[in-house]
Amino acid sequence: MLTALLFVLAVGVVGFAFVLVRGALTSGTAAPTAESVAVGAAVNFFDTLGIGSFAPTLTWLRLRAKLPDRLIPCTMIVACTLPTMLQAAIFLVLLGVHVDMGLLAAYTVALLAGGLVGQRLVVRVQVWIVQAVVALALVIAAGLYALANLHLMPAGGLATSLPAPLAVTAVAASFVMGVLLNFGIGHYAPSLLMLSLMGMDPKLAFPIMASGGALAAAVISSRHVVAKVADLRIVIGFLLGGVPGVLIAAFVVKDMPVAWLRWLVIVVVLYTAAVVARDAVKAYRQGRSSDPADLAIARAEGLAD
Repeated sequence: MLTALLFVLAVGVVGFAFVLVRGALTSGTAAPTAESVAVGAAVNFFDTLGIGSFAPTLTWLRLRAKLPDRLIPCTMIVACTLPTMLQAAIFLVLLGVHVDMGLLAAYTVALLAGGLVGQRLVVRVQVWIVQAVVALALVIAAGLYALANLHLMPAGGLATSLPAPLAVTAVAASFVMGVLLNFGIGHYAPSLLMLSLMGMDPKLAFPIMASGGALAAAVISSRHVVAKVADLRIVIGFLLGGVPGVLIAAFVVKDMPVAWLRWLVIVVVLYTAAVVARDAVKAYRQGRSSDPADLAIARAEGLAD
């Protein structure tokens, strides 16, 4: 089963890389900035050590990248895809696969299906909704970071599978998480929290999260690249920095205390959430999007005349 999962990951990496290279060549993407490469390296280095990459990436994109708000979650998931897939392959090899295959397959398919639904939603809803969901994503991330630092995350049990009612609940939740992936809400921490509360061994549950997340990210990101709703200059910068960052963290550093860094991330993330929420309220009160790129994106998606 491990060989099969690694094969799927390899196919996903090759397929997404092909789409990304073709998209970059077609659009004439400029060389990435040194800042994007450095941030990509740092974010993925600490993600490999347990910090998480979605919230810090969203924060940097919002505060420094000067992207239209609608493009931020799309760019974030595309930028994080290949480093995350590399992490998944590394940890699958290190931890092995010791979970119920039926649950793993159903969870993966549901996450992918939700991701495809969310991919269509994120480029169609009004910008204030995207802003509101991004703000919520950042608050959720801050809460999960705090739980981890305070050692309040559930320890989990020893189960390698779930009874039917819980399995159905987990698969349904996976679909919802797939939708929310497109808005910047990562699924690793919520999945780990849910499966641990259901009695699964957190370490054994990792292949469920990794395989589902890798496949969903590859497919969703490919569609975002084709739809031209991601900034490929930033994506390439994160790729150039992120892959070495993952390898150094996984095979050189391996472990380091990160609790102090989580508290710092919590402060910055909550500040960004407040700024994004303020902008969402402002856009909602105006009754129209303040994003000048919306009409162009809608036309590209066939939503406007």
